[in-house]
This record gives sequence, structure tokens and C-alpha cells, in this order.
Amino acid sequence: MSHTVMEKILAFQKNEITEHFIYLKLASIEKSAKNKEVLEKIAADELRHYEIWKKHTGRDLLPDRATVWKYFLIARVLGLTFGLKLMEGGEADAQEAYALMSLSVAEASGIVADEEGHEHRLLEMIDEERLKYVGSIVLGLNDALVELTGALAGFTFALGSAKLVATAGAITGIAASLSMAASEFLSTRSESEGKDPVKASVYTGIAYLLTVTLLVLPYLLSKELLVSLAVMLVTAVVIIFAFTFYISVAKGLDFRKRFVEMVSISLGVAGLSFLIGLGVRAFLNINL
Repeated sequence: MSHTVMEKILAFQKNEITEHFIYLKLASIEKSAKNKEVLEKIAADELRHYEIWKKHTGRDLLPDRATVWKYFLIARVLGLTFGLKLMEGGEADAQEAYALMSLSVAEASGIVADEEGHEHRLLEMIDEERLKYVGSIVLGLNDALVELTGALAGFTFALGSAKLVATAGAITGIAASLSMAASEFLSTRSESEGKDPVKASVYTGIAYLLTVTLLVLPYLLSKELLVSLAVMLVTAVVIIFAFTFYISVAKGLDFRKRFVEMVSISLGVAGLSFLIGLGVRAFLNINL
């Protein structure tokens, strides 16, 4: 066996023992008995793969503790679904490498089949509350981003004062968040999707309020209107990027398409409102 092949096998072996401990650690925090059982089964498979590679290397390897803790913390903070999907995305490259290795090591093809089975089982086991109500969160975020970026851009030149813009934006945002939460409650109650109307409205309202807070904050921290406007728009783009990335990974959606679409809508509305604010101020001869 060549040195190059041996180095690759050692890397595969290290990866398998690392993922074994990742799945065990994730299983330790999983409340669902069914999900816990699946995670433990996959952990056992990863250990078996490790032993297969060990036959060829004759070496015992320790897991990459930093990687184990990375995915454990990701799962704790952002949810088991997101952590698993993020890790499975990285395994796609490993599966291709295993397939090539099967030309040198016969057992590699069996490992590839197991890895593909893992992905299907993981997709079937996912049933997290935060994903069940993701539609409500998206509703709150999207509406707040589109409405508040537009409103704040318009207020910026219609009012001409950072404090006034912050005050008007906060009042508008809080009122809109209550309205959206109430609408989501009524909408969910009329549907038959097994969602709790109260939880759906809370998710929508909180998502809206958090977005409002982040967008209004620049106007409270700076008296320079154009600086506040620029920071607010950058904040909106960052929020869109972060949430779109989360949803794209967790739900297996096209990140680039959704990100470009949402940024275009939010900034387009903000630009139009900016011009409307200038027009209103000039038409009404407002001088604050």
C-alpha cells in the first residue's frame, strides 16, 4: 500500500472516530427516544467504520475534540437539525473520497453505502419544534425587514433627526409586531397543520421585535443620519444572510437564490422609501 493511500486511510479513520463521538454526544442531549436511538445506531456504525480502517493502518487514533465540541455547541445553540445537516453537508466530499478508495480497499464501498443510509435516516428523524414553526419566524423576519428598512429609510429624510427616526421606527415596529403576531394567531388557528396558534404568534412576534430592535439601534447610537442609515442597511443584509444560511442548511434549500431575492426586495423597498421621504419633505416643506 502506497504512502499516499495510507495517509488517506488515516484521515478517514480519524474522521470516523470523530463522528462516532459527535453522534454519541448529540444523542446524549436528544430528548426524543426515537431520535436518540437513531443517533446511537449511527454512532455505532461510525465506530465500526473506524475499526475497518484500523485493520489497514494498525493504529489507534484519538478523535478531533475541537470538531466534536464544535458540532455539539452548534446543535445546542442552533438546533440538532442544523447541526446534523451542516455535518452531513461536509460528509458529501468524504463519500466521494471513499468511493475512489474502494479501488484500493474493498470495504470502502460498504462504508459509502452506510454513509448514504445515514443521510436518509437523519432526514427522516428530524422533528424539531423550531423547524415546525419556521414559517412563523420567516413571516416575522421578512415583514420586519421589508417594512422597517423601507420605513426607516423614508423617515431618515422625511424627519431629519436620528432620535425622531428611532422613535417613529420603534413605535411603527412594535405596533406592527403586535399586529403580525395577532394575524399569525388567527391564521394558524384556522389551519389544520398541528401547530399551536399561541406558539406560532409568539415566534412571529419575537422574530419581528428582534429585527426591529437591531434595525432601530443604529439611530440610537449615532446622530449622523447617513451613517445610521448605512449601518441599518448593512445590519439588514447581515440578518438576511444569517437567517437565509440557517434555513438553507436546515431545510436543504438554495441559499444563493433566496439570499439575492430577499436582499433585492428589502433594499429595493428601502431605496424607494428613501426617495419618497425626500419627496414628502420637499412637498410639505418640512424643516426639522
